[in-house]
Amino acid sequence: MQKKDVSRRNFMKGSAAAAAGTAAFAGLGSLPGVHAASDDTIKFCVIGCGGRGTGAANQIMNSKHKTKLVAMADAFEDRLQGSLGQLKKRHADKVDVPKDRQFTGFEAFKKAIDAGVDLVVLATPPGFRPPHLEYAVQQNKHVFMEKPVAVDGHGVRSVLESTKKQKENNKILAVGLQRRHEPQYIEAIKRLQDGAIGDIAYTRVFWNGGGVWTRARQAGQTEMEYQMRNWYYFNWLCGDHIVEQHIHNLDVSNWLVGSVPVKANAQGGRQVRTSKEHGEIFDHFFVEYEYANGVRMYSQCRHIRGCFNSVSEHAVGSKGHSNISRQIILGDNKWRYKGPRAGGHQQEQLDLIDAIVANEVYNEGEYGATSTMTAVLGRLAAYNGNEISYEAALNSKIKTMPESLAWDGKTPSAPNSDGYYAIPTPGKTKVI
Repeated sequence: MQKKDVSRRNFMKGSAAAAAGTAAFAGLGSLPGVHAASDDTIKFCVIGCGGRGTGAANQIMNSKHKTKLVAMADAFEDRLQGSLGQLKKRHADKVDVPKDRQFTGFEAFKKAIDAGVDLVVLATPPGFRPPHLEYAVQQNKHVFMEKPVAVDGHGVRSVLESTKKQKENNKILAVGLQRRHEPQYIEAIKRLQDGAIGDIAYTRVFWNGGGVWTRARQAGQTEMEYQMRNWYYFNWLCGDHIVEQHIHNLDVSNWLVGSVPVKANAQGGRQVRTSKEHGEIFDHFFVEYEYANGVRMYSQCRHIRGCFNSVSEHAVGSKGHSNISRQIILGDNKWRYKGPRAGGHQQEQLDLIDAIVANEVYNEGEYGATSTMTAVLGRLAAYNGNEISYEAALNSKIKTMPESLAWDGKTPSAPNSDGYYAIPTPGKTKVI
């Protein structure tokens, strides 16, 4: 990807992607009295100092505008210090996080948000996103939150409520579904929505790969600390890999169709990644989603090495088909994207800072929440083995997150005497 500053405003001028871009930035309006002066510095904090928190901070400070990282928060001191060290090396003049603005523990996020910042970056494991967003919105801050935005229906409902309140605040709420900021994706989706392959019959979306890291249990760790360190493998923290990773591809299908599925049926299981450190999640899913207009989405995601790998999105219509991820259309209206390209992780942060400086506001919370819920729906259908409606999944009374958090506190799941966790069983596991 070209690492260029392809600003959203410049790209939209005279581009065929204007309508798609307008949809992506729904709610754009004036933001009076905030950072109107060109010499203002945008002060921000990072909540969650892992790879994405560090990456987002770096990309924010790559903006041509004045930005400064002034506070950081993480559950773990070593994670915070590692991130801080990396960012100081890259942006020494833009990092001002003294010891009294370095916060750790479960309540650290509140202290960072209250440290005189304009913008809050939420990049913890996704289970924490709903309460962190709620507090940031209460404090009237601009927010960037990574995807997914929750791990269950309860969390999604909370995020949707916070999204409404942020619109009332007239502050930005950005979500890390970065494909919606890439000019190449914007153009491809616009052409497909304009009928380049006729009526859409179905989409195919993939996140098949070898899996991610594992972190073995260390001597002296409480169960809470172990699960927090190994967060990818516990549903209250991660939501399973269909939610944490595959959301990107599911979101592209929702974006194209212009709605969310009404129901899903699914298969999945755990064949290869079955060790103790793999917690309670599946290693493969196949989901058939159905939209209200009859369009179907066929979804695959897998964490198994030595198999067919693909991270991509495709659409099939009455007049052709498209590899959306490569921006190619075949059929009656052949086309290949040849315009400016931008890497989405960087571009979404450039767009965010540009908008703050320009006194503009947009809100991505709704599609962040509904695409998260689409992924959660797929997980629930696979865990349960029966067809489940979107509405039933969204309104589920089952709350995944624990009621209270403490290092010696009770986790939602615990290992048996052999160190293994209970695995969902289709046909038996209750999910609604």
